[in-house]
Amino acid sequence: MDDKTIIHHYFSDLVGWLKLEVSPKGVRSISYIKKPRLPKSAVDNPLVAELVSQLDRYFAGEPVTFTVPLDPRVGTTFQRRVWDQLRAIPYGQTWSYAEVAAEVGNPRGARAVGLANKKNRIAIVIPCHRVINSDGSIGGYDSGVEIKEKLLRLESGKKPEGRRTGGTLYWIWFLGWSPVSD
Repeated sequence: MDDKTIIHHYFSDLVGWLKLEVSPKGVRSISYIKKPRLPKSAVDNPLVAELVSQLDRYFAGEPVTFTVPLDPRVGTTFQRRVWDQLRAIPYGQTWSYAEVAAEVGNPRGARAVGLANKKNRIAIVIPCHRVINSDGSIGGYDSGVEIKEKLLRLESGKKPEGRRTGGTLYWIWFLGWSPVSD
């Protein structure tokens, strides 16, 4: 199998469109985008199918531990240590930038943790949205604080009303199929 990147577009009512990029080795990036001109579907790829399944469960409000392999292809040694530590933050919990810094061996590196979060290209699966300021305020988020707030609210169990779950049903609708009602 070659090292070709596969692109799949995923829709969630909670955060909008996501662009998923995977290689044969794992997930390369998950990024928030405006509506794509021509949505691409690659659910016939086993890795994409598993990632979509896990995202569907996540956006349905299930506590998901993402198990898909990652292939970030970027990041310094420090950034990768931070990203590994972020994956250890349990669903529904938050840590401060200072707590993450201490866990990766740089107790005075809260700002460096913030910069590592900003460089994270695998949103949600590497949950940089779970990192907040030491005073309990939400802090920043490269894709917008409102998305961070929505993700934290979802993980707290406070689901927005009228929200569909996941993107798989959207793809069925998008491809021209419609669900059958009884």
